[in-house]
Amino acid sequence: MADLFLILFFISFICLIVGLINPSIFTRLIKKEITRKKIGLGFGVAILVFFVLVGITYEPKEKVAQPTQLQSEKEVAIGEMTEKATEDETEKEPDKQEKTGETIEKEVSEPEPEPEPVSEPEPETKTDRDKMIEIFKAEALAEWGDDYEMVKYEIDNQTEAYDWVVKQTKYPDIMTKAKQEWGDDYVMVKYEYENQVNAYEWISQQIAYPEIMARAKQKWGNDYVMVKYEYEKQVEAYESL
Repeated sequence: MADLFLILFFISFICLIVGLINPSIFTRLIKKEITRKKIGLGFGVAILVFFVLVGITYEPKEKVAQPTQLQSEKEVAIGEMTEKATEDETEKEPDKQEKTGETIEKEVSEPEPEPEPVSEPEPETKTDRDKMIEIFKAEALAEWGDDYEMVKYEIDNQTEAYDWVVKQTKYPDIMTKAKQEWGDDYVMVKYEYENQVNAYEWISQQIAYPEIMARAKQKWGNDYVMVKYEYEKQVEAYESL
C-alpha cells in the first residue's frame, strides 16, 4: 500500500510542475479554464496527503518478515505436538480395544431387562347422576341465560329432586307414568309422583259409593288425582239430591 501512495505522490508532483509551466494542458483535459493558483493548490494538497499516507503505511522489511518467522516456529511446534499426540493415541489404542471387548462381552452376557408396559389410565366413567346434572345445567342455561343466580337455583332444585326420585321404590307404576309425562324435569316428576301417591292412597281408603268410584276409575284410568277429583264431585252431587 505504501508503494501505491508513493507512486501517486510522484505523479502529483510531476503534475504540479507541468501545470505551473503550462496550465493549458489541464484546461484541454477538463474543458474548463484552470489557473496556476488552482493547480498549485490542488496538487499541493494531493502531494501533502500522499506524503502523509506513505509515512503511515510504510513498514520496515524486518518487521514484515518477523510474523513469517513466528508462523514457521508455530507450525513446527504444532507438528511436534501432533506427533506426540499420535504416539500417545497409539499407546492407548490396545487398552481401548481391550475395554471395548469387555464392554461387548458384558452386553452379550447381560441382556437388558425388557421395559415394563405402561398401563394407560382408564377413562373416567360418568355416573347417571353426573350425566343428569349436565342436562340440568344445559337446560337451566338455555332457560335463564346469564342470570346465573337462577341457573344455580334451577340446577340445585333439579338435583335435589333427582336424588329424591331415585330413592323411591314404592309404586313403580306411578313413578314410570310421572317420568313419561315430565321427562328430565325431576322437580315436576317429584311433584306428580307425590300427588298421584296421595290420591291413590286416599282412593284405596274409600268404601262408600263403589259404583261412583268404578265410573271415575273407568273414566280416568291410572290418573289417580283426577279419579279422586271426579269421585268427590260426583258424591257431592249425589248427596245433594
